[in-house]
Amino acid sequence: MAAAIVIKDLRKSYGEVEAVRGISFDVSEGEVFALLGPNGAGKTTTVEICEGFRERSAGHVSVLGHDPAKGERSLKSRMGVVLQTTGVDVYLTVAETIELYQQAYPKPRRLDEVIELVGLQEKRNTRVGKLSGGQVRRLDVGVALAGDPELLFLDEPTTGFDPAARRGAWDVIRNLKALGKTILLTTHYMDEAQNLADDVAIIARGEIVARGTPATLGGRDTAATVVRFRLPEGAGELPDSLKSIATATEGGVQIATEDPTRALHELTGWALQRGVQIDALEVTRPSLEDVYLEITGGEAGAEQA
Repeated sequence: MAAAIVIKDLRKSYGEVEAVRGISFDVSEGEVFALLGPNGAGKTTTVEICEGFRERSAGHVSVLGHDPAKGERSLKSRMGVVLQTTGVDVYLTVAETIELYQQAYPKPRRLDEVIELVGLQEKRNTRVGKLSGGQVRRLDVGVALAGDPELLFLDEPTTGFDPAARRGAWDVIRNLKALGKTILLTTHYMDEAQNLADDVAIIARGEIVARGTPATLGGRDTAATVVRFRLPEGAGELPDSLKSIATATEGGVQIATEDPTRALHELTGWALQRGVQIDALEVTRPSLEDVYLEITGGEAGAEQA
């Protein structure tokens, strides 16, 4: 597919501090691209350069075929932006707020469609000051959709949400993708990236340190599977094939294997033969959060709801 965003050797310095150090990536049309990283890693700086709000020090940036640094109206009319914080008038209703922003665009999306897309039909005539935090955030997305943009920048759109509100926001983002919108998403939540993103890049210390799909990032698809379980006293020794790869943990026994099917077959077969009850049996692969923490060295900024 064609690229909606192309970034090559992007750099941004603030005096002697180089916040973005020669990063390169592209975002395909119609995909959800997640940019992950600790606080201060360069996420927001990169996104603001793409939006045209911040000048770059060096490198090439193309957004929908335009250089965002030029501030062209023809580009701005095709973009929608959801910032971390907004300042919509609390005395306007939901419908009035969206209508206000629609006036800035040559071909706005129909008001009813926008309200339905963000799930605020029942709050259409409610004043902004009466909305919950999650509803205000949905309205932020509605404002970004007012001009029917091709590309949306969502900067940590669910920070501070309760679990139900976050899942509702995810549904909105999925609806936008179904409409063919391209979305660049920044988030601290690993499960959010795993559920929504087609492609993920991790930025740390101003550099892209990993890139891939949520399933393959950092070798998740080829990493060893971990089998954890507890055995009762007097269960005896595990079979030799498992004993050589098993390690004792505070909670029981752990086996790391690249062939979990065979390991489970041998473990359960041995237990059935001996009449041993296996407790707390679980099979896991490294989560996206595990990969993130390993890649970034455990830097602050990763959160798991």
